[in-house]
This record gives sequence, C-alpha cells and structure tokens, in this order.
Amino acid sequence: MQTGSCHCGTVRFEVDSEIEEFRRCNCSICRRKGAVIVTAKKEDFRIVAGEDNLSLYQWNTNTARHYFCKTCGIYTHHWRRSASQYGYNLGCVEGINIEDYTDIPMGNGKSMSLVGDDQ
Repeated sequence: MQTGSCHCGTVRFEVDSEIEEFRRCNCSICRRKGAVIVTAKKEDFRIVAGEDNLSLYQWNTNTARHYFCKTCGIYTHHWRRSASQYGYNLGCVEGINIEDYTDIPMGNGKSMSLVGDDQ
C-alpha cells in the first residue's frame, strides 16, 4: 500500500496498488501544475484525512475533478474525465524519490479537448 499527503499533511490518501502507470500530461492544467501523475483504479484510491480541506477545480465539461489542499495549495489527485480512474501526484507519495523517475511518458490530454484544453 502507498500512502501520500499534501505538503502540510492535512490531506492524506492511500492507494492499494503498485505504481505501474505514470506520466505527465500536456492538457492546459497539467502543463501548469507540472506533476508526475500515477493511475489508480477507483476502488484502490481513498482519502483517509482532510477531505473537508480539499478545494475542487473544474472547467470545460466539468467532468474531470481536480483537488488541491486549501491550506498549502498542493495538487493531490484528480478524477479523470477519460476513464473511471484517479490520477494522483507522485510527488505526494511517501518514500518516493521523484528524481528516480527520469523517463516519464507524456500523455496527450490536450487532444481530448472538446472546448479548449481539458482532461
């Protein structure tokens, strides 16, 4: 099991799967946040603390849901528009050295746009 948190530790999550699929994305929000995103099935991802301290950001189709800690502003995870999966920030996972991930594939979320860039 993986555990993770925002910078201040208010928002904490658990993931019941190994890190298998990770990427960056070229959609408008992912380009700006610059996170390495890991995939988790709906049933494998859960918020264990601080859910009430999450801020939700949506735009365009309002299907994807991007979550940020209200206190420290760190992007922790999002619900994908394209699939019944969560994407979560690899930089938030405890025990991960982000510098070890050097060959990161780029997802093409920009091409999924209906009106502007959306993911």
